[in-house]
Amino acid sequence: MPDTHLLAQLARERAHVLRAVDGLCEDDLSRPVVPSGWSITRLLNHLTFDDEMFWISAVLGGDARAIADLHDGWSHEHMTGAEAVELYRQHIARSDEVLAGLDLDAPPRWWPPAEVFGGAPMSDGREVVLRVLIETSVHAGHLDIVRELVDGHQDLVVTGG
Repeated sequence: MPDTHLLAQLARERAHVLRAVDGLCEDDLSRPVVPSGWSITRLLNHLTFDDEMFWISAVLGGDARAIADLHDGWSHEHMTGAEAVELYRQHIARSDEVLAGLDLDAPPRWWPPAEVFGGAPMSDGREVVLRVLIETSVHAGHLDIVRELVDGHQDLVVTGG
């Protein structure tokens, strides 16, 4: 798959995430809706810190500041839903800057120590971007379900057939 297609699909899935949360009030963004207890704000923090910041800025970009700031997005300090949306947008923009300067055939510029993150490093940037694409797509689907539970809004209408 050419890089342009992979990166375009990632952009579409990020936009899907943002559509799923667009127009929600603070109460809807911050309250848990599913039995596991996560809120939309916490899921956005996960996408921001565990995907955009970890995989793209730190692993692919080798950004020392991102590496120093790594932490679990699920347990990130409290912020408002609006702050989480804006931070996600900022990290998407930062990730796009990193991706624009990369050869996705090259190996990652940084990999966490084995005692922190088990397993061998991914072979190239394309594999890392695919991981972020899959993760973003899965969570966009989670957000579709939560959004429908919150106010009935559906991003994709399923028709019988």
